[in-house]
Amino acid sequence: MSFLSVTSVPQLRWSAPQAFSLKPPWVSVVFLIMGLVIFGLGEALMVAAGVGASPWTVFAEGVTHVTGWSLGVATFVISVCVLLLWVPLKQMPGMGTILNAIIIAFVLEYTLPFLPTFESYYANAALALLGVLVTGFGGAIYLIANLGPGPRDGLMTGLQAVTRQPIALVRMFLEISVVVTGWALGGTLGLGTVFFALGIGPAMAMGMQMLRLRSAGQ
Repeated sequence: MSFLSVTSVPQLRWSAPQAFSLKPPWVSVVFLIMGLVIFGLGEALMVAAGVGASPWTVFAEGVTHVTGWSLGVATFVISVCVLLLWVPLKQMPGMGTILNAIIIAFVLEYTLPFLPTFESYYANAALALLGVLVTGFGGAIYLIANLGPGPRDGLMTGLQAVTRQPIALVRMFLEISVVVTGWALGGTLGLGTVFFALGIGPAMAMGMQMLRLRSAGQ
């Protein structure tokens, strides 16, 4: 359980020296894309399981009840607001910030038709849990590439830098805060939502520790 004490994104041999770069190292780009593909696959598994949306989707759904916006508009506005929070946190966007949206959307579009679904609720719950673990591992890979996080991951790393608290704890606090707010506004949640809120932070931290230890052993 030592991964729960991971307090920063490690810098490995394939990490870019800075997030914003017009000529990033090719190895960093490769790991960025690989991480985002795995991240998107994890999110697709969550959707296929059908036992509860992610906390940020619950939040967006709650916002639609208050504002009358569509789910897409609410999601976009929330993403913009999260990006604005980057300014005081001194987070730097990069190639990964843009590719985050593009690649994950692409993976969701083209993998969902091929993913399994089960009649058993427990089997689908297990699929959702697998989705959280896969998402966390993909997130660890692309964040270590250091070419810019997505909006929510950047909020996590920014808050971690300010608070100096473990990544797992910071992400868990964020996800729980978001899902509670979304539920209070009228969003719907399920077991998969709980899995994601409690598990995505530890899953990312565990992935980072595994990759750091593997790199150190080479």
